[in-house]
Amino acid sequence: MEFRHTSVLFDECMEGLNIRPDGIYVDGTLGGGGHAEGICSRLGNKGLLIGIDRDRDALKAAEARLEPFSCRKIFVQSNYSEIKDVLDDLEIQSIDGALLDLGVSSFQLDNPERGFSYMHDAPLDMRMSQDDGFTAYDVVNTYDAEELKNVIFKYGEERWASRIVDFIVRARKDKPIETTGQLVDIIKAAIPASARRDGPHPAKRTFQAIRIEVNDELGQLEKAVDRFCDVLAPGGRLCIITFHSLEDRIVKDIINRRINPCTCPKEFPVCVCGKVGDIKKKSGRPISPKPEEIERNPRARSAKLRVAEKI
Repeated sequence: MEFRHTSVLFDECMEGLNIRPDGIYVDGTLGGGGHAEGICSRLGNKGLLIGIDRDRDALKAAEARLEPFSCRKIFVQSNYSEIKDVLDDLEIQSIDGALLDLGVSSFQLDNPERGFSYMHDAPLDMRMSQDDGFTAYDVVNTYDAEELKNVIFKYGEERWASRIVDFIVRARKDKPIETTGQLVDIIKAAIPASARRDGPHPAKRTFQAIRIEVNDELGQLEKAVDRFCDVLAPGGRLCIITFHSLEDRIVKDIINRRINPCTCPKEFPVCVCGKVGDIKKKSGRPISPKPEEIERNPRARSAKLRVAEKI
């Protein structure tokens, strides 16, 4: 299947990165290379793009897509949270900008074999890296009821989490739940018909939750935001696109802490801890897609872009 992905907030990201032709830039979620193509088109011969992705297919597709551009390019199969190790291996001290486009790519959603989508019947997989051993099958079939309820409620913000888990546990007593289609049918049976009439697909929140658990998405993001801030050169920009409130809250909180790291008690009249911020916001409120972009690409609807700059 062709690796395709519609890049969200493309123009806003390019503006946010403020790309220098001879700079070093990292696309930590390379995907099909859409944002990276924009970066490469703005880099000169001395510029460098470092593309990171967990997905082998993404790296192959992006390498082919970016081949025509004259800038230097390095492709690394890794998790973006390992940015410091990636740069150490390349003997690079700092970078001039980085982009993280979080969540699952259109290719992964639309490729039934990957098991991300509730719209296709496929094996319960949901791994962003095919080299990982832990899958959605393991979450659905081996987690006890309390663990599973916590995952679906916390990561999916699903109000029917307890009822969905009751139906899952009952179903897997007879035989393992092996496919996305089986799981969708169980979720639909668990959620009352009156609650399924409005809003998103009834399986959307549960699938999001399981995907986040399988790939440790929020844990990796918490590590990554600080690490990317650490490796930015003065004036370097960090652009992060989130797709749900859990991701956005982590990004917002870490950036705010980097802006104001003071640990003094609030009642102190002046700061005595001496901690000084090393990041400033370049976007006050998060940047959302324009209506025309949402019309072209409905998956952009929930996207939010935050941009920070190293002082």
